[in-house]
Amino acid sequence: MASQDILIVDDEVGIRELLSEILQDEGYGIVLAENAEAARKIRNQSQPRLVLLDIWMPDTDGITLLKEWSRNGQLTMPVVMMSGHATIDTAVEATRIGALDFLEKPIGLQKLLATVKRALSLPSEVAPRAPTLERLGSGQAIQELQATLSPLRGKTGPVLLLGLPGVGFEHCARYLNQGSAPFISPPSNEDLAQAPQELLNKAAGGILFLRDLAWLDRRAQIGLKSILPRLEKQRVRLVCASSKPLSVLAGQIEPELLNFISQLSIAIPALSEHREDIPALAEKLLNDAIGMHKLGPRYFSPLALQLLSRQDWAGNLDELANVVKSVAITSRDGEIDSAPLARLLSQFSPNGSMHSESHSQHATGLPNIDLSLPLREARDQFEKLYIERQIDLSNGNMSRVAEKVGLERTHLYRKLKQLGIAVPKKQRSTEEE
Repeated sequence: MASQDILIVDDEVGIRELLSEILQDEGYGIVLAENAEAARKIRNQSQPRLVLLDIWMPDTDGITLLKEWSRNGQLTMPVVMMSGHATIDTAVEATRIGALDFLEKPIGLQKLLATVKRALSLPSEVAPRAPTLERLGSGQAIQELQATLSPLRGKTGPVLLLGLPGVGFEHCARYLNQGSAPFISPPSNEDLAQAPQELLNKAAGGILFLRDLAWLDRRAQIGLKSILPRLEKQRVRLVCASSKPLSVLAGQIEPELLNFISQLSIAIPALSEHREDIPALAEKLLNDAIGMHKLGPRYFSPLALQLLSRQDWAGNLDELANVVKSVAITSRDGEIDSAPLARLLSQFSPNGSMHSESHSQHATGLPNIDLSLPLREARDQFEKLYIERQIDLSNGNMSRVAEKVGLERTHLYRKLKQLGIAVPKKQRSTEEE
């Protein structure tokens, strides 16, 4: 597509054709996408002049795609959201993320033309945000990484990103990209083996990103090697990631190719090297999951955040994202405490891959009490953890819990209410009967 085209993204063919016909009659160039995946591919190859983006689509909703573009530094063009069923809250959220305006379906002709005209006459309203590594964190280790990557942005020459699985290779690669330049990443070895020149043409002026050299087979290596002499002419920067060290890659990658790829190697810190970022990252990921899955309000308790911070994340950011998404979907509205989180974490790390500090407590799935709190608050923390643990061990049988903790049932229920602990559903329904 040309940079002066308007991209219309809507899964309803009738809407796409109607909007296309109206805007073409006004002299605008139009490109159509039937879903978010098609829109994503178009945006990776070029920057449209304006995007008309439907909210409700079958593969990925428009709000999620808008967040993705914002997160990746690709929200460098005006975006106008469209929907026939959106709420005021949805429109406000879209505006907060970076959408310029909102059109309610059915869209009136005058309203459409006025909105498009305003969007195209006010490019300063959606000036590109300076890219950051905020999705990786903001601690000292990430600040040092950003200081290392910043001088390399927009330049040519291969870069090799080294680190453990899930550390955020793609975020770093996108950070190296300049403005709206193409960012092309072949989804499989087959693409690189069969059509290397096509990938190179798509990436012209931008970045060709290989997600993990550890999985690059022999045919893909031959395809990659064939386009190396033309990278500079096409102004393409090759950025590769590897979850295995160079010593291991040396036995898998052809020496001449590995020598070219590893001219400039940068180590990406593991999540365990910047634990101070985990609470903020977890809260961002929770908000993302709430928006994507249209959940009610949920938030982590201080103890839950402490538990997340002490976990040794073998899968790093990717594993943290999976845990947060899982607990978000399976929890009820309101506070997400440490007990359900500990149960989930025990399944992700059955052999106890937690931080070594206070290992005996971690083995039970319970975090430390915050000893900086006043005595009463620390005691409440302990009592809540203790009673939740007893409820879990008793499978929600409150008679057994009362016997175990040494409290009368009425006293126990007052304590549950005081500490904000919900009575298990099974027990509540039994009592109501």
